[in-house]
This record gives sequence, structure tokens and C-alpha cells, in this order.
Amino acid sequence: MTVAARAAPRDEAELDERLSEPREATVEALRRSPGDIVVLGAGGKMGPTLARMAARAAALADGTTRRRVIAVSRFSARDVAETLERHGVETVYADLLDPSTVDALPDAANVIFMAGQKFGTSDVPSRTWMMNVVVPAYCASRYANARIVAFSTGNVYPLRGVLGGGATEGTKPQPLGEYAASCLGRERIFEYVSAERQTPVAIMRLNYAIDLRYGVLADLAMRIAGDHLVPLAMGYVNVIWQGDANRVALELLPLAASPPFVLNVTGRDTLSVRTLAIELGNRLGKKPEFDGMESPDALLSDTSKMHKMLEAPETSLDEMLDWVADWVRAKRTMLGKPTHFETRDGSF
Repeated sequence: MTVAARAAPRDEAELDERLSEPREATVEALRRSPGDIVVLGAGGKMGPTLARMAARAAALADGTTRRRVIAVSRFSARDVAETLERHGVETVYADLLDPSTVDALPDAANVIFMAGQKFGTSDVPSRTWMMNVVVPAYCASRYANARIVAFSTGNVYPLRGVLGGGATEGTKPQPLGEYAASCLGRERIFEYVSAERQTPVAIMRLNYAIDLRYGVLADLAMRIAGDHLVPLAMGYVNVIWQGDANRVALELLPLAASPPFVLNVTGRDTLSVRTLAIELGNRLGKKPEFDGMESPDALLSDTSKMHKMLEAPETSLDEMLDWVADWVRAKRTMLGKPTHFETRDGSF
């Protein structure tokens, strides 16, 4: 049974199980990418379920031969590491800001680079630049002989006219604000190492992955449930189910190349924030109230290339809306980490 056929997850264990479920294309990608897998920055919002998916897909790809899947993070929450270990993922506690620690990390043929910082940039921009540029330099050098999938963001693009379609991979980056600029810096580091060392790299420009505990839809649902105004200045978005984004990250491993292969990763459709809020309000039995009006441009990505290269995401918008509304209505656990998708000046 596919994820799309299932009812809403009832608790965090069921949600994480679903977010870590590979599809056959994911398994095949790991067959084409032999060797151990290291996930750098695995303790964040997406890292734990991606690492679990890697372990599940590797077991299916290898049969009786189990390769190592190693999650690397500071793991400020010990229970995250314990859960990963129960699901066959090795954990390494490491501060990636320490170059000697990075040099001592286990060898691996495959690397998923997820480390980075977004929120707090406005208060401590120097740490954001260290995390988003210097740490990638340490890690790219350490794993120059591996194939690397590096997470990036659609924030490197300029705002695009809503009627003109989103930015393509060929759109010239025009980062707004220090966070976006540092993310472009991260990409440039991987480009440099790829050119100098012929390291195969895939750069994944991700926009708005949706979990039930956080994400644009969770932000909207919490505002509506709490009788708070829904901001409309950033009036249009793209979203993708986090499980689908996890699959794409692993499926990019055999596509890594030198120079780097760049791919926008998000949902195909340009979605109206107003319409999303109304749909969530209908499911929550509440009428949303709005703040402001839609601007004529927004942070949007064109995913034509993704849909040509990879299988389509498996989770529909209606399912995401149903599941988020059910989760918020039941007052289940939230991460308390708003996306600030409404931000238009690049300050996070």
C-alpha cells in the first residue's frame, strides 16, 4: 500500500514511519550507489526520517548485506539518537564546526549534507555564515572522494511574478538577505570542490517540505485554530511532503556529477495561501481572517526538471491538508518552529 492510500497518521511514531518509507525508485537509487552512507546534520527536522529511510532502502537494495548508515549531529535531543539506533542507523556525536572532528568522521562512499542554519541569522549572522559556508568547506574536503547530495534552498532565487512561473535551475541566483546569500555560498563551496577534485555532487534546492509538526500548512492551521490573522504578503507558495523530499534526496545520489547537478525540489503547483487557509479552515470548522493583500511576486520554483528526471511525489495536496488539519485539531505534538514563509525581506 502506498502512502497516498493511507489515513492520517495517528501519532509521532506512525508519522515518522511514514516519512521514512522508501519507494522502489529509492531502493534502486541505492543499488546504483554502493557503499556506506553518511548523513551530516542528521539531527534537524528532516534528518532523522531521511536517515531511517536510507537504512530501510539500503536493506532492501542489498538483501542480506547491510551497509552502514551513519547519522552525524550534535544530537542535542538524546532521544533522537536512540530512536535512530533502534532503526538500524549508527549515530556519531560531532560538532561540524570543529575541523579535526570532521576529519575523524567515518569514511563513506555516499554523503547527504543537511547541516545549516536559518533562524537566528538576523541576530548572529556570523554563526550562520560559519554553518552555511565554512562547515560545508570542511565536509566537502573531507568527503571529496564520495558522491555528495547537498541540501540547499530556493531562497537563492529572486522573487518571481506569480503569473510568470517559478524560478528554474537556469535562473540566475539573486539571494535576498544574509541567510540566502550564505546558502548560495554553500553551493559555491561544493561547486569549487567538485571542480577541483572531480567530486560528484547534486545540489537540492528545496522549498517548503511539509511535516505535520511544522511547515507552511502547519503554520497556517495553527494560526487558524488560534484565531490569529493569516498574513498574505507572501501570497503564494510551493510545498512537498517531507517523505517525498526525503526520497528525492536519496534518489539524487546516482545523479551526482561534476560539475554539480542542480535540481529544484518542491511541489509542481503554485498554491494560493488564501486558498490553502480557506481549505484548512473548512477542515477545522473555522473561518480564517486575513492580514494584508497578496503581492504580485513570491518565492516560487519551477520543478519541470524534477518531474522529467524522477517519479512524481506520492502524497497529494488534499492528503496533506487533511492530515495537517487532523493533527492540529487533535492537539498533537508540534515542533514550535514556524517557517516564517511570509518573510519577504530575507531576514530570519
